[in-house]
Amino acid sequence: MTQGQRLAALFALTTALSGCFFETDKGGLDRSPRPAPAPPAPVSVSPRSPESLAVETYYRQVEATLRSRGLMRVDVAPRDAPFATHQLIENFIHIALYDEYSAFGGTYIAQTRASRLRRWEVPVRMSVSFGDSVPLAQRARDRAMISAYAGQLATATRHPVSVVSEAANFDVLVVNEDERRALAPRLMQLVPGIDAASVTAITNLAPSTFCVVFAFSAGDAPAYNHAVAVIRAEHPELMRRSCVHEELAQGLGLANDYPNARPSVFNDDEEFALLTRHDELLLRMLYDPRLRPGMTEAEARPIITDIATELTGGS
Repeated sequence: MTQGQRLAALFALTTALSGCFFETDKGGLDRSPRPAPAPPAPVSVSPRSPESLAVETYYRQVEATLRSRGLMRVDVAPRDAPFATHQLIENFIHIALYDEYSAFGGTYIAQTRASRLRRWEVPVRMSVSFGDSVPLAQRARDRAMISAYAGQLATATRHPVSVVSEAANFDVLVVNEDERRALAPRLMQLVPGIDAASVTAITNLAPSTFCVVFAFSAGDAPAYNHAVAVIRAEHPELMRRSCVHEELAQGLGLANDYPNARPSVFNDDEEFALLTRHDELLLRMLYDPRLRPGMTEAEARPIITDIATELTGGS
């Protein structure tokens, strides 16, 4: 699932005050105790709707079924799924240089077509926000998980990726069902000029689509400047983590799914839940400085072949 399902969006600055003294009108320094700052207002959690609770039950059943079939594996370098250099090359080309969905008539349709290489040329600054009904403990766990994963993406790409509190350009929204359906005003605020098809794809997300990411460029530019990922808060822990792993990586430029890619999260078979070593190599290739945003398959293939051969030793 990608572009349309997970197509491939804003804010970090911390300040501190220390050692402050105030001069009185009598001269000298006033060293009297300062009033204690007011405690922060408690964060309230809104009650969840019956529909959201039903959605949670549904996805727990989905995850249980997938895992009972041996899917949603968490091993990232499986011995039973080796891959050769030529497979890495073809997987990269199909995932990074093809689109699975196209905008048509105000919606997105499944239509595989050749595209151009797309990635970020500026630092990726992710913000993480939660719907009002997401429990506080889940918020803390998810924020920590996403922050750690941003570091993993930065290591894999050798490109700046971090979670920030201000001036973000990649929004990660963890929301429950009712909150997602009401996201249109927020999306239009985060991404001025966002097209109606993208808004509709998010607010009308089908149950079969676990999560979604949209990445945006200025005009026809091949370099991304904004992205929005929407993660269903109702997902159980592993499924939610899996969504984060796939959507955030796709939002960096690996926009397509390819059924032959293995071991990988970039296909629709749900065999692997987490970013694999294979996928980290795809990210390393995508952000190799020898490649440039806007390259076609014909332009990029010789360079991709060289990079993949170097990374695998030609095996």
